[in-house]
This record gives sequence, C-alpha cells and structure tokens, in this order.
Amino acid sequence: MAEVLGVGLTHYPLLAGADTHMANLLKSALKDPDIPDEVKDPDSWRELARQEWGEDAGVAAAAGHRSRLLEDLGKCREVIDEFQPDVLMVWGDDQYENFREEVIPSFCVLAYPDTEVKPFGVLDMLKVPNYWGLPSATSFVMRGAPEFGKQAASEVLNSGVDVAYSYEPREGIHFPHAFGNTQLFLDFENVGKEFPYPIVPLAVNCYGEHVIARKGGIARFADIKKGENLDPPGPSPVRCFEFGRAIGRFAARSDKRVALVASSSWSHAFLHDKGWHLRPDTEADQQLYDAMVAGDYDFWNAKTSRQIIESGQHEMLNWFCLLGAMSELGMRLEWSDFVVTEIFNSNKAFAVYK
Repeated sequence: MAEVLGVGLTHYPLLAGADTHMANLLKSALKDPDIPDEVKDPDSWRELARQEWGEDAGVAAAAGHRSRLLEDLGKCREVIDEFQPDVLMVWGDDQYENFREEVIPSFCVLAYPDTEVKPFGVLDMLKVPNYWGLPSATSFVMRGAPEFGKQAASEVLNSGVDVAYSYEPREGIHFPHAFGNTQLFLDFENVGKEFPYPIVPLAVNCYGEHVIARKGGIARFADIKKGENLDPPGPSPVRCFEFGRAIGRFAARSDKRVALVASSSWSHAFLHDKGWHLRPDTEADQQLYDAMVAGDYDFWNAKTSRQIIESGQHEMLNWFCLLGAMSELGMRLEWSDFVVTEIFNSNKAFAVYK
C-alpha cells in the first residue's frame, strides 16, 4: 500500500560555493550602472542587510546562513531516511537548461534512467569555487526510475492535466541544477557517493515569460528599459496546484513509498525588478509562509501569475505543486522553517508534511 511524505527545501546554488562568494549575486547587481547609486549605498539598506553585509561584504554572515540551511536540510534528510522512500518525485524549475528555444513545456516528467550529474556546472558559470574544494568535473549518479516516471505521466495525462515527458536529457549542458542540487544538498557530506533513493524529476516552467528572454538568469536594467521580448507565460499558480494534486493522487494509488519534494528558494532578488535586484520580496514571502503554516490554501490559490512574477517568486511554483498534493491527500504540516536574508539573493523555506 502506498505511503506519501511531503518535503520542501532549497536548491540555492551558492550554498555549494565558498563563503567568500555567497553574496556574489548582490555584488553583481551593485555593478549595474542603471541601478540608482542611492539604493546601492549600504547606508540606505534595511538593518538586516547592513548587519549581513558587515565590514567584509557578507563573508562572516555567509557562514551563519550556511549553518542554518544545513541544519534544515539535515532535518529533511533525517525525515526522508526515517520514511525510507522507494522513490523521490521532485518538482524543480528548468532554468534554460534542459529546455530551450526548441520547446518549453509547462510540465515535464523526466523519466530518465540512471544519469551522471556534474553538480558544479552553475558554479563554474558564475566562476565560484565549490565549498568542498573538489575538481569542477566531479560527478555523481542520480538513480532514475523511468518506468515509474512513465506511469506517472500516463496517469496524470489521463486525469486531465497535460504534462510532457522526456526519456533522456539534452546533451552538452549541466543537468538541471534544481534536481542535481536536491541530491547534492540532501547528501551534503557525501558528495560523489551513492545516494540511496531514485529520483523522478518533475520539471516546471517556473520562469515563464523570462525563461528565454533572460535565459533563466539575470537581466541588466538597461536591457529591461529597452523593452524585453518576453516569452509566453508559464503555468499559473492554480494550474501548478492542480498538477500537484494529480501527482498526489498518482502517488497515493501507487504501490510505492513516495516522497514528494518541492525544490526551490522563495522570492529571488535577481528576479525582483521592483527591488532593484538587490533584495528578495520578504513581505510577499512572509504572507505565503504564514498562509502555508495556517493551511490556508485559498490564499495561495488566489495568487495570480503577475503577482508571483512581480515579487520574483517564479520558482515558488514548485511549492504550489507540493501544496496541491498535500491538499489533495489531506496531509498535515509537521515542521517548517523560514530563513530570511537580505543579501544572499533569496529567502529559503523548509517543510515536512506527514
């Protein structure tokens, strides 16, 4: 008989980097000449930002941020180990990695066999040394469950939710870091060793209108002012909730012990145009976190795509999927944590549902 666990966590790339580089996205934004000098001046920042920035541009604060994240990730791993799942199904965003100009599916089940993953691809792009001091070519195997993935795609399609499926990753790219970092962070002290649980990635087009326009990354304000050639929207928050419900029903009808995992941070500074790419939208994040703790799914489902985009909460669509599944299955939030930061690009949330 199937049993289901729900988990929410972060795949924040710079957690895999050295403390000296954890604030690099903010440092990059501070070099943008089209951001007003007065908002770039640390004296104008909020108290938490000034404290984190300190006298060393965030290096000391990075150690504390890392410690908090690793403690919460350790809690998630402990719960997963206690549950002993047959498979993890992980909702994550594809940030112009597997899916590019040829096709951008709203949802895609990656029904892959065992796959070699090089987890430091994003760090190499950002020119950031990894935390472990390992060679950049370090890799690990992500165990797959292709038949289970195919079955999930079939049942979700038959339930009326359109989902694409893929049997092999794009060649010549680093594996989508939302999924690679999920395994990396859940196994933080055992990089390169075998992770005991297979993973079925569930890709969500979280970046929507920015996925190709900004290549899933940072845009300079000069380019934004010129007028971006925006892409069609991604799936709405409500549709992500419905996709989550469909996956939840599938997991509950299976004969497996399934851990359903949402992998993402919450609002991202580099996507928060109204915040000048300097800070996440903590106020909007706090409202959603409070509603999650209260089990107020109506509040979540009232959110529009435009509200999510304006707050830089693109990647939170993965959490809409998780909460859809938890709502469908009547599961209870047993534990959660909300880690707020002003200078490390994104607030991070963690959750366990049983």
